Amino acid sequence: MISLAWPWLLLLLPLPWLVQRHMPAAPPRTGKALRLPFLGELSAGRTHAGVGHDGRSYRLAWLVWALLLLAAAQPRWLGEPVRLPVAGRDLMLAVDVSGSMEQQDYRLNGRPVNRLDMVKSVAGQFIERREGDRLGLILFGSRAYLQTPLTYDRATVRTMLDEAVIGLAGRDTAIGDAIAVAIKRLKEQAQEHRVLILLTDGANTVGNIGPIDAARIAARAGVRIYTIGIGGGQPGLRTRFGMLTQRGSDLDPVTLQAIAVETGGRYFEATDTTELAQVYQELDSLEPSVRESLSLRPMRALFVWPAGAALLISIGLVALRLPRAMPRANRAEVGKDAV
Repeated sequence: MISLAWPWLLLLLPLPWLVQRHMPAAPPRTGKALRLPFLGELSAGRTHAGVGHDGRSYRLAWLVWALLLLAAAQPRWLGEPVRLPVAGRDLMLAVDVSGSMEQQDYRLNGRPVNRLDMVKSVAGQFIERREGDRLGLILFGSRAYLQTPLTYDRATVRTMLDEAVIGLAGRDTAIGDAIAVAIKRLKEQAQEHRVLILLTDGANTVGNIGPIDAARIAARAGVRIYTIGIGGGQPGLRTRFGMLTQRGSDLDPVTLQAIAVETGGRYFEATDTTELAQVYQELDSLEPSVRESLSLRPMRALFVWPAGAALLISIGLVALRLPRAMPRANRAEVGKDAV
């Protein structure tokens, strides 16, 4: 669809005619007149060239004026509306990579896997569904590290999660430090909806700040925390000798639930792969990835076409007048020499 940005400019189209019709005539000049022997020829040439109201040059001049007004009105082509999603969340994932994540008490596609591999599979699908959101990744064990800052590049976040290994951040669990790192990164962003999803299979054992104290700071910073406790299936740890040894879970659901309540989030517990997948699906509904959509229409400016046409016609007018002006100028030089 073609439209004009300033269509009211077309109301100026009759302006030259109004000026010519209503402006007072110029007063006669007094004093000695300059004698031009070729004045009669010039007047006849002007009339012949069509400078009068009925001439071709007069009509072309009107066309140039109309084209210039059309260009000034900013004609533009507008395409069909395109709806773009607007991100509604800054979402940080904190994943436990401590030593206890080695336990193979989950099954994935019919085979036993350790807790971290199961988290990579289920959380990776969650990441792919968060189109339009900014995602970040924190890995924590004895210490917490920002693995991926907030970004719209979901593929990079998924890759960094897949490359995580157990013990990368130490063998212990520092839940409070992971929350503190998330708060620091989320506070740097001017975003109302700041969310942290914290996944762990253990209790806080080390760290510079306790998890409850970190949760209180998060609540003041407007960060909502959803905690996910995993473990409790068929516990077992594969050793380097290929033996499976029984090992109980040290999950602390009381602390994880307190963290969620303090920040306005929720606590989930998943004892198998199906339950964990359901948890992430419920998080999709609790924290929808798109808050609103923005409608945009592609636009292309067209003013260059009438402006270019006006320029070409103006050049043509000058070209039409030059052949008539040159002989008259030559005759004027001859008359001057004769005098």
